[in-house]
Amino acid sequence: MNQSIFKAYDVRGLYPSELDEAAYYDIGRAFVTFLNARTIGVGRDMRVSSPSLAAAFIDGATRQGCNVVDYGMIATDMIYYGVASDDLDGGAQITASHNPKQYNGCKMVGRGNVPLSGDSGISDIRDMIAGNKIPPAAARPGSTSSRSILTGYAKHVMSFIDPSIIKPFRTVLDAGCGMAGLVAPELFKALPVQADKLCFTIDGTFPTHEANPLIEENRRDIVARVVADKADIGIAWDGDADRCFFIDEDGEFISGDFVTALLSEAFLLKEQGATVVYDLRASHAIKDVTAKYGGKAYMNRVGHAFFKGRMRELNAVFGGEVTGHYYFRDNFYCDNGFIPALLMLELMSKKNQSLKQMLEPLRKKYFISGEINTKMASMSEVAGRLETIAQRYQDANRYTMDGISIEYPDWHFNVRASNTEPLLRLNLEAQNQKMMETKRDEVLKLIRG
Repeated sequence: MNQSIFKAYDVRGLYPSELDEAAYYDIGRAFVTFLNARTIGVGRDMRVSSPSLAAAFIDGATRQGCNVVDYGMIATDMIYYGVASDDLDGGAQITASHNPKQYNGCKMVGRGNVPLSGDSGISDIRDMIAGNKIPPAAARPGSTSSRSILTGYAKHVMSFIDPSIIKPFRTVLDAGCGMAGLVAPELFKALPVQADKLCFTIDGTFPTHEANPLIEENRRDIVARVVADKADIGIAWDGDADRCFFIDEDGEFISGDFVTALLSEAFLLKEQGATVVYDLRASHAIKDVTAKYGGKAYMNRVGHAFFKGRMRELNAVFGGEVTGHYYFRDNFYCDNGFIPALLMLELMSKKNQSLKQMLEPLRKKYFISGEINTKMASMSEVAGRLETIAQRYQDANRYTMDGISIEYPDWHFNVRASNTEPLLRLNLEAQNQKMMETKRDEVLKLIRG
């Protein structure tokens, strides 16, 4: 088995050269052994390789004596709902998220939707397989049953808003031929919005564009349609639909920082004094908006396992990462790609504003660079550049929660290493555009030598 498929947060690789059915048979066996599970749930996305990989995973799990609830083709965040609502010992979703069609992968959780990660679970499964330490097959195989959870899941997601107050906004929705094409129609049929739907035919070959809205070329269709329709908002999802992304009426893509700030406001209007968690790369708009509405904001290191753990610890109502992962206490502390869309429409309705109008105060005050990646020759060079930055900004407030964060009264930044390759990632913010560009270039010069 190619051990490189075991990543920090999931299994991921090229099909069939890096992962195949034989690998998934073993992963299914090791997964249920690690959890000591009696019953798990399994779902899959729309990729061409997903049905056979899911079948192999289920075969491996049942061979170890574990029962499997097969949810069929679902969005990733539906597996979290299934694990919770059916009180299962864990769940696995066969998906490569936003990656191109030749990839596949697997996201895994234990009881209570506690995520498996490289630190706990994924590395154990890898080592169990590599060391040939999976116990023998059970004398009596487990059973497999099928269950549809779309209706119950949609009701759960809708419970986060009051549908009766939603105004008839003009919207453009892009499912990217991914799993949003299954879920979004079930949700939006209950809302009075005018929905112009793009790429809602589910197709794992992605005939229109890749289902990764973070890449500009994949947003061209929705941007053009939003402008042509004079829509109030555009919403796009990634392939497995656990992330959503927003476009304003001018066709401008909205950073995850500002989305997190607006969603924090949405929750604080509902729950006075609530706690939110944001990632250390993010704009200070989040903590400022949270303070304005009487809430508490806590900075956290990047990664879903760290976010979910910190939110449980703080009983935080909401957490957001700049990459478009948004987590919710009342969604089992898990991320979800549809709750943010509904909350944004509800906030627009409460304020009677378009997305652009809600963003205007933030855009006037916070100027962000977005994430800028720089490849390094080696991991030792990565460490050396981080030390150079630490020495250069000794007079600042400094944090080392994840990489290094430097904070001055009128500007701040974070530089952190990639989990998987010799790469440094810069996120910087300043109080005006000129300062942002000047400081961005100053830090990039240090990073790039």
